[in-house]
Amino acid sequence: MKKNILFASLLAALSFGFVSCSDDDLSSESVIVADKVEKTPLDSWIDKNLTAPFNINIKYRYEYNETDNSYYTVPARYDDAVTMAHILKYCCIDTYVDVAGLEFTRTYFPKLFYFEGEWHYRNNGSFELGTAEGGRKIFLMGMNYLSEYMNSRDALNYYYLHTIHHEFTHILHQTVEFSTAYQLITSDYKSDKCFNKEFADFLSRGFITDYAQKNYHEDFAEMVSTYVTSTADEWEALMKKAEYGVLKDKNGDFVVDSEGSVKIDTKVKADGRDLIEQKLSIVRSYMQDQWGIDIDELRASILQRENDVVNGKIDLKNLD
Repeated sequence: MKKNILFASLLAALSFGFVSCSDDDLSSESVIVADKVEKTPLDSWIDKNLTAPFNINIKYRYEYNETDNSYYTVPARYDDAVTMAHILKYCCIDTYVDVAGLEFTRTYFPKLFYFEGEWHYRNNGSFELGTAEGGRKIFLMGMNYLSEYMNSRDALNYYYLHTIHHEFTHILHQTVEFSTAYQLITSDYKSDKCFNKEFADFLSRGFITDYAQKNYHEDFAEMVSTYVTSTADEWEALMKKAEYGVLKDKNGDFVVDSEGSVKIDTKVKADGRDLIEQKLSIVRSYMQDQWGIDIDELRASILQRENDVVNGKIDLKNLD
């Protein structure tokens, strides 16, 4: 009996509610109010130094719709986001302004960066450093480890800056494609198997990184991003390795050093250097002819700015 009375009461209440709603004019204002986010000094700095001159924005707060929820994610720490924002502008954006001009940079440089605090760990033990969507939005992970890599140019490139230059290269070749002759230099691309151990001899086969083996577009982007973040000596060291085959043990497996890199076999000559230098020639011509960019001038500017950061010559905290 109590259940019937309660049910009847609920029906009456609901009916009254429906009648009341039908008698009232609907408000034009939404009843859903978005959370108000207090503007920080970093937000103001981004507006002034990135959005106003370049139409570039950085998101560093956690946003559910921007996050890949198949991974464990945490937001970037505020102080690390401040530091990375300065590095992004000084080492990347300002470099292209110097070498290619303001209008070029404003037109083509990625428009949105999303900072996350943690890496995206995969089930196989590896992790993502960054991803991109359509070349216009770049996700940079591991912001909360930035302070650990600030004193090493190699680490800064490996974990953060290489990704930015790589993705920017994709924007350029998606706008103006490079010569089809590039595809013919090396044809044994490995698709998603590019990271497999059996293909760790990538240098001797004419690929600058393991990821360059995925397809010719990734190959091109890796060529550019690796070249502009490598000193002349570092590049030459890679070319020396590319001249030779790799050592194998009695089981036919590659022999690796303490850092996990395959050891070269100086008794076995390889064509890797010649193949990579053919690719570099096309890269150099493409950047100069299509975009008016001297890739060696670009590299010199990038390396100088990275050294300024690593050596503490740049204030990475000032938000005035």
